[in-house]
Amino acid sequence: MENMDRTVFSLLVDNTSGVLGRIAGMFSRRGYNIDSLTVGVTADPRYSRMTVVAMASDDIIEQIENQLRKQEDVREIKKLGPGDSVCRELLMIKIRARAQDRQDVVSTADIFRAKIVDVADDSLIIELTGNQAKLEAFISLLADYEILEIARTGLTGLTRGSDNVTYLE
Repeated sequence: MENMDRTVFSLLVDNTSGVLGRIAGMFSRRGYNIDSLTVGVTADPRYSRMTVVAMASDDIIEQIENQLRKQEDVREIKKLGPGDSVCRELLMIKIRARAQDRQDVVSTADIFRAKIVDVADDSLIIELTGNQAKLEAFISLLADYEILEIARTGLTGLTRGSDNVTYLE
């Protein structure tokens, strides 16, 4: 089996209708899997930043990059490496929490710098931002409680420093 690596692509794309569909369609047509996809407008409303995470061999990653370069909406492609970028994900988790359990849950949330964003009679919603390992560790610690729902944003990130910033006219 060929070695599979996780690659995080940061794409600067035109902020026009259909861009998401065209990029996702390119992955789908070629049989490439997207592990995570986030999109949002940049400081310049003409452009959006897409963060696409793919798990594939080096050869497939090279093919993906070549296919992305052919897309007319794509203005820039960066690979976000662990040492030269900052990547984060948002997790919202709803757990069943009776009154006697709440203090333990709040203590666990405090350790991870998570926020309690909703309290109901029988549940809590907790928000946590961090790298994927931190989020997985938090979910693991809450395994003794009934997890009712989980929502995750997917990874997003930027390169470190100001040397690698692209200015488009």
